[in-house]
Amino acid sequence: MKVILINGSPHENGSTRAALDDIIEELQDNRIETKLYWVGMKAVHGCIACGKCNETHRCIFNEDIVNEVLDDMDHADGIIVGTPTYYAGANGTLECIMDRLFYAGNNFAHKPAAAIAVARRAGTNAAIDDLTKYFTISQMPLATSVYWPMEFGGNAEQTREDAEGRYVMKRLGANMAWLLKCIDAGKKADIRPPKDTGDRPWTNFIR
Repeated sequence: MKVILINGSPHENGSTRAALDDIIEELQDNRIETKLYWVGMKAVHGCIACGKCNETHRCIFNEDIVNEVLDDMDHADGIIVGTPTYYAGANGTLECIMDRLFYAGNNFAHKPAAAIAVARRAGTNAAIDDLTKYFTISQMPLATSVYWPMEFGGNAEQTREDAEGRYVMKRLGANMAWLLKCIDAGKKADIRPPKDTGDRPWTNFIR
């Protein structure tokens, strides 16, 4: 079993990475393979609504991690996304990546997911809510913890001193591992996720 993690910070080894490392450690202790992606520091395209991904399930922009993650999600069992908190929201670069990733992807349904956020002081709840919406519109079960998944600190060193936050991250990793094992056991017992009937009605809020 494999979990993809995305470091949504421009700082490759900052506080967001420190929080994700706590989760990675717990997943690996539970014999879950992990792969960590970093959004980087280069300019990233937002979605331009060209619709090409409806045909290819890949994004036309190929200069960042979006298509690489999409390819990896074909074989991955879950995903965890981490962000720093900017104005009580996720990093804009990460938002651009998530928009394109989830609009192009058709391989996310029924794979457990979680979002985490770090901040010096506040705004993490809103950032987590923002990212979680990508999962809940995509039929993805949420892996949870004993508190909202956030850590606090102005840098990686301070974040590592947040004992409760680190405990929360480790419980999140353990719960993700447990959920993946439950799903795997269900598959072995021929318990499959419900199939889309394909008859979903589409309505617009106009007269």
